[in-house]
Amino acid sequence: MSNSIRQRAVSDHRADLMQALASFIERHADEKLPLARLATEAQLSPAHLQRAFKAVLGVSPKVYQDGARLRLLKQGLKSGKGVLTAIADAGFQSTSRVYGQATRELGMTPTLYRRGGEGETIAHASRPTRLGLLGMAATARGVCFAEFGADEAELLERLRAEFPRAELVRSPRSNSPELDAWIESLDAHIASGAPRPELPLDLRGTAFQIRVWRFLLGIREGTTLSYSALAAGVGSPNGVRAAASACAANRIAVLVPCHRVLRGDGGLGGYRWGLERKRALLAAESTRRAAG
Repeated sequence: MSNSIRQRAVSDHRADLMQALASFIERHADEKLPLARLATEAQLSPAHLQRAFKAVLGVSPKVYQDGARLRLLKQGLKSGKGVLTAIADAGFQSTSRVYGQATRELGMTPTLYRRGGEGETIAHASRPTRLGLLGMAATARGVCFAEFGADEAELLERLRAEFPRAELVRSPRSNSPELDAWIESLDAHIASGAPRPELPLDLRGTAFQIRVWRFLLGIREGTTLSYSALAAGVGSPNGVRAAASACAANRIAVLVPCHRVLRGDGGLGGYRWGLERKRALLAAESTRRAAG
């Protein structure tokens, strides 16, 4: 067996082992999981485990568990649990820590999140574009949602799933001229090659996801990169799967240009809104760059 094949086999085994450990953390997210316990589970030294986990998943085991706990918290809040009960059931030891994470992860306090965004107003609109119907929504901080869908009902259902009790306000020009202007400028970018609008964005995700999305915002139009290059670009060269998952979790189409990320062999890879749209976006950007 050649050295390269042996190294690849070792790397694949390590990735499978760390993915299995990530599943273990998900199942036990509400428990105390010190590094020593995880090391015993993985049959590795704590230092080796820490390095291997971060290399594969892009974050430390502690940060990954925080994310898993946050998902438990969100599920509990959405199911109607009281805030303190949901926090305790998710395994958080301190309410202050949860509230400190809220602005980064939930985008609002846990109390507001429990109410499904009650008290927050989100303006939304949809327009036909060259690539199909586009729905866009914005909070007071910026665009939080831009997705393609089959019809307005589908787009509204997706928006309401994340903010079930927020005040969702349809955006006629007289009430929300900014959102209408934003969606029209994005449509002009898609349809006729107008410059990509620099709109304020309300990014909501894990720390690693936001790092990936912000990195993508710096990718020049007409250029592409591989998932492995993306992982390396955010400082996690072995976190390819985590980087791909962050792209798949992106809720802001085109403005956060995850369509510019390809497989290592040059294939399109996946795209949340369909490969035909990804292909069309890349072709239009390539043409514009060649003409410029």
